[in-house]
Amino acid sequence: MNRVRLRDLGIAIGRFETGECNSITDIRGVKVGHVTLSERKEDGRMVQTGVTAILPHSGSMFEEKVLGSSYIINGFGKTAGTIQLQELGVIESPILLTNTLSVPAVMEGTIQYLLEQNPQIGDTAGTVNVIVGECNDGYLNDIRGLHVRPEHAYQAISAAKSGAVEEGSVGAGTGMSCFGYKGGIGTSSRVACFGEQRYTVGSLVVSNFGEKKNLRRPNGGWLELAEEGEKMPDGSIMIIIATDAPLNERQLGRLAKRASFGLSRTGSYAAHGSGDIVIAFSTAHRVYHDIPADQENMPYTFMREDGPSISQLFEMTADAVEEAIWNSICKAVAAEGNKGRIREAIPYDILIGSFS
Repeated sequence: MNRVRLRDLGIAIGRFETGECNSITDIRGVKVGHVTLSERKEDGRMVQTGVTAILPHSGSMFEEKVLGSSYIINGFGKTAGTIQLQELGVIESPILLTNTLSVPAVMEGTIQYLLEQNPQIGDTAGTVNVIVGECNDGYLNDIRGLHVRPEHAYQAISAAKSGAVEEGSVGAGTGMSCFGYKGGIGTSSRVACFGEQRYTVGSLVVSNFGEKKNLRRPNGGWLELAEEGEKMPDGSIMIIIATDAPLNERQLGRLAKRASFGLSRTGSYAAHGSGDIVIAFSTAHRVYHDIPADQENMPYTFMREDGPSISQLFEMTADAVEEAIWNSICKAVAAEGNKGRIREAIPYDILIGSFS
């Protein structure tokens, strides 16, 4: 049976329309690429991991930065690049996602890509801030084997494309688990009119958190269990939010905070050992690396905050994050992992059955 998305089961989240692909790529210019590593080694170790790249636009990310921010729901994570992001409020590299122990390799591959694209980096223009997020896929993946190499990050960036995004057990989501079932990559979007303007909010997640007893069905009700099941580590989630609404970096930080509401609706409570990290960006403005020395002011305009518009964006964000999480679970296929471990795909009747 082919795995389907949440809406294919007749379940819609929230009151807003989705974009054409119901994906983060519904924001014009945003692209997503995956590299998936899934194989059994001769010594029996199982590789179930990968890399996912999100490109805010198709040009030079270093020369044409976008405004961005991050928010830590719970900080049990090993992300890279978020300190400078919070300080300067710009994103100047693709955003890469992978497993916890592969952050250094992915950073190296991304830096190699950016050095090739921008000969001035490290010479006349200083260095570059690379953003890498992670979740621990060590239940299914031989994470100690360090199977993700720099070239895989390079390949994921090069493979990035617009349009429909492959979801479930792909890229950085290949070895992830969610609510005791197979998790992975999921995405969703929301579109609404703001006067004469039409803005989109999109989310992409790597879901890797929760036990079966935590799962809360999309339309309400907790999963009824005859037994508790296997105790798992607290897990993590990476949440990427994109919009074409003209928000500044502080407003994007506010938007990122609203991801926590979409996450909590699924049943997460951000456990002690859960790394729940949000990165948000807007494509509405470009911050050029080379600014004339005599230009003191930047001519940007941003959305006002004392009206209903920004609250509407907050609601759209929560809905897109929630649906992206469900899509990550609905599209994921069953997987055999390291040490003979199995992670089953979620049965759809759990999501559409009677509620407790």
